[in-house]
Amino acid sequence: MKRKNGQGGVLLIYKKSAYQIYVRERKNERIKELVQRGDRSVQDILSADRAHVETIDEARKAVREIGVRGVFRYRSDETLVEGFDLIVTIGGDGTLLWASHRVPPGIPVLAINSAPEHSVGHFCGGRKGRVQSAIVAALEGRLRRTHLTRMQVELDGVVIHKRVLNDALFCHKSPAATTRYLIDVDGVSEEHKSSGLWVGPAAGSTAAQRSAGGRVLPPGSRKLQYIVREPYVPPDGHYRFCRGTIKNGDALRVYSKVREGRIFIDGPHVVHEVTIGRELVFRRSPESLTLLAFPRAQR
Repeated sequence: MKRKNGQGGVLLIYKKSAYQIYVRERKNERIKELVQRGDRSVQDILSADRAHVETIDEARKAVREIGVRGVFRYRSDETLVEGFDLIVTIGGDGTLLWASHRVPPGIPVLAINSAPEHSVGHFCGGRKGRVQSAIVAALEGRLRRTHLTRMQVELDGVVIHKRVLNDALFCHKSPAATTRYLIDVDGVSEEHKSSGLWVGPAAGSTAAQRSAGGRVLPPGSRKLQYIVREPYVPPDGHYRFCRGTIKNGDALRVYSKVREGRIFIDGPHVVHEVTIGRELVFRRSPESLTLLAFPRAQR
């Protein structure tokens, strides 16, 4: 992707800060009151907002000075992303995850951390204060590319998502309830009671998967990993499939035994009902994501 061939331009997908959404737009009086009195629950909300707005302004200035076509879209805009040479996300990991669901294979993505003092930015190869240099390096092909495995999820034989980058959580709709299911690994079935089941590709193995007791997979791994959350193991028994990996070409099958099950895709916003008797299948997606300057891949 050389800069001289970049007629398609750059698509910049940005989030809105919490202050923008809850105070400026939704006029939430409770949050406004907490901010005005300096309550510690919202002590960073103003500084994070300022940093984020400054980064968006920095990005607008960058595309003007570089001389490329720049299209800015709020992340909930579902307009197609095809036809661009580069996609830049401005926010944090959540913005990258949100945008990744829209990105087909082959289009490189550069994530910019817009408020580094307030955000982890695990996927971010650029940051506030260095936006122009990061975009130029991306357009000139100087940033390392990592092809991240994404996961495909099927419900009763129908693909409900094929671009899961971080993880999926199958569980009861109430976090206080027991999740009952059958898990099938390599044709062997086992009945479980637990708080749910995490399944995801390598990109998400440093997040919830790791916190639940999984291992960190190499960034380029094509495997999926599953981890049972808080398994209930009878005193006289044990579970064979509490955690493990699914190699490329294989699938993990889960058969729901709860009436009010849910599957959450890459966070809390994409949710599907999984009632009793329905089957989930998890497998490697044929569509990888090309991420530029992924920090973990460069260590």
